[in-house]
Amino acid sequence: MLGREYRDGAQAYFAEVNRQGGVNGRRLRLISLDDRYEPALTVRNTTQLIERDRVFALFGYVGTPTVKAVLPLVERSRIPLIAPLTGAQLLRQPHRPMVFNLRTSYQMEIDRMVDYLVRSGRHRIAVVAQNDAFGQDGSRAALHALKRHGLKPVVTASVERNSDNAGHAARAVQEAQSNAVLIVAAYPGSAAFTREIRRRGSNAQLMNVSFVGTSALQAALPSNEASGIGIAQVVPFPWNERVPVVKDYQRLMRRQQGKARFGFTSLEGFLAAKMMVEGLRRAGPAPTRQRFVAALESMRNVDLGGYRVQLSPQDHNGSTYVELTFLGSQRWEP
Repeated sequence: MLGREYRDGAQAYFAEVNRQGGVNGRRLRLISLDDRYEPALTVRNTTQLIERDRVFALFGYVGTPTVKAVLPLVERSRIPLIAPLTGAQLLRQPHRPMVFNLRTSYQMEIDRMVDYLVRSGRHRIAVVAQNDAFGQDGSRAALHALKRHGLKPVVTASVERNSDNAGHAARAVQEAQSNAVLIVAAYPGSAAFTREIRRRGSNAQLMNVSFVGTSALQAALPSNEASGIGIAQVVPFPWNERVPVVKDYQRLMRRQQGKARFGFTSLEGFLAAKMMVEGLRRAGPAPTRQRFVAALESMRNVDLGGYRVQLSPQDHNGSTYVELTFLGSQRWEP
């Protein structure tokens, strides 16, 4: 679901660029393959894209364990990987010459969430993380964020990727009398944990990193269970037309889909496409991968319409944007 939403936003922008003649006279084509959030499939798909389809660059890969699996292939092939949908540190430290991140890190997201919880008087904080590279990265970030406030998790628990079995995690969190929970999991695990912890009568404040997928999480829960859940966001509010890029996004999503559905993930795809196209334009009429990388690295403080991207040869992390949102009993759509 996250991948489809991200692709919808990217396609809306790419379609408009093609409608206007492409980039330096070249039309854009986005090839999408489904890896079902399983690393082995990601490697197989990436090999096909590089060797059979001979793509110019890789774009918008979804998830930490999947991206981790293909990093050796990316580095060996010297092929740019643009705007992966993950805030994991392994794409940021050490410096990855062929990886360009649009979104901020999970560390920054979790720092903001812990700051909020501590200010609101919630110090008995549990950590529930997916049992893979994504969850491990988030757990490390949570420990670091809590340590800044002189805290440790009251308990840590795990959920499995692509699983709705979260009873053991909910039981551990409830028994620890946690009054807040940092959840580092995709929406199936997060939704399952939420159902279980609420069934047990807990009123702990639940906080999710952005990768959970806001619309997917909300759709997976009845309104009474979704209400009040916190989610960190790494792009502006997709319904705020006062932000120029959001207004443009809504217009082009409607053109692409007719009855468009807006959301944080498709807006991220839209912004990623804009960053990609700006790099291609700067690479000139005869782009090579090397020129494309240099072009992206020349994007110092580029305004995409109320969302700024800062890249350089030493720093491939485009944004530090984070804000917290909280689900209500109704959806945000007008």
